[in-house]
Amino acid sequence: MPQLTDDPGRAGTWMTPAEYGASRAALWTGATVLVTDPDGRVLVQTVDYRPDRLLPGGAVDAGEAPAAAAAREMREELGVDGHYPRGLAVDWIPADVPGIPPEMRFPGEILHVYDGGTWTPERIRSVRLPAQEITGIDFAEPADLPALMEPGDARRALSALRARINGNGPALLEDGRPTTPTALDRLGVLRSRRTPQHGTWHPGPVPAHLPVRERGGWLFAPDGRVLLLVARATGSAHLPGPRAEPAAPALPIGYRYADRGALARTAARLTSVSPAADPAYARLLATPEQVRELSDWGPAGRDELAAVHAARTQLGLPAPLRTPPVELPEEGLRW
Repeated sequence: MPQLTDDPGRAGTWMTPAEYGASRAALWTGATVLVTDPDGRVLVQTVDYRPDRLLPGGAVDAGEAPAAAAAREMREELGVDGHYPRGLAVDWIPADVPGIPPEMRFPGEILHVYDGGTWTPERIRSVRLPAQEITGIDFAEPADLPALMEPGDARRALSALRARINGNGPALLEDGRPTTPTALDRLGVLRSRRTPQHGTWHPGPVPAHLPVRERGGWLFAPDGRVLLLVARATGSAHLPGPRAEPAAPALPIGYRYADRGALARTAARLTSVSPAADPAYARLLATPEQVRELSDWGPAGRDELAAVHAARTQLGLPAPLRTPPVELPEEGLRW
């Protein structure tokens, strides 16, 4: 910052307060809120003044703090009172972003995205829309956002959702793109529709009379995180098979029953991670909660997650801290 002076004859880099003020960039400020339902779908609004969907939120008024604006907009648009102290992303939107009429003289914008949390069905039913502007709400699969929203809005929403899953603080974005991409950003997770697994959860081994349609393994590293596979071509995430990597004997923790078949789940302690055999997949370590948030498990997801943590305790492993999922090296790991 240059030195300020009221003496116009002063030599050097001095500027008058008026000159310095005129030299600063002017930007709009906005605030939106990212809300999900228990299945990990994102709340988007239909409005009466444009065809695409939006996250709830809007402009920050003069002298208003962004978090206060987020709370006000949620109250005005959805009839929901709340407090949103946790930021997920701060995005710089350039002045030349496509689609804005020139007569608006858009100077660019700094837009804050706040975490609205996961809403229960009861809270969703409490939404009350105003008489005008907001004509409806939907909960959209994350992969459907690019088809529903303007490109920059969709990039920002997905980046904010990945930042929430990472749990490492707000992401800094430029036109919706992270300035420091994480593994979830680089691999583009959630850009493909998740495979629904809405069967009911049953603890214990699969009964002998049930056919097993799929087997998945919760393979634990020593720090309590688990192995997760992400397809590089699609960004889809799923559990590995129970014998995908060297592991101690497995515990049958339960199964999902759907379509007259079982999706069996076991848990085991990894003894090492082999060198990568399939370049089509990235191998990550993530918390069980992060694995669930990247999967569409339906109502049985909470029961499966509880069984996973019970198995982790039985294996004598710690509860992992939420940190960004990390991609494992191609040469593998040994503990």
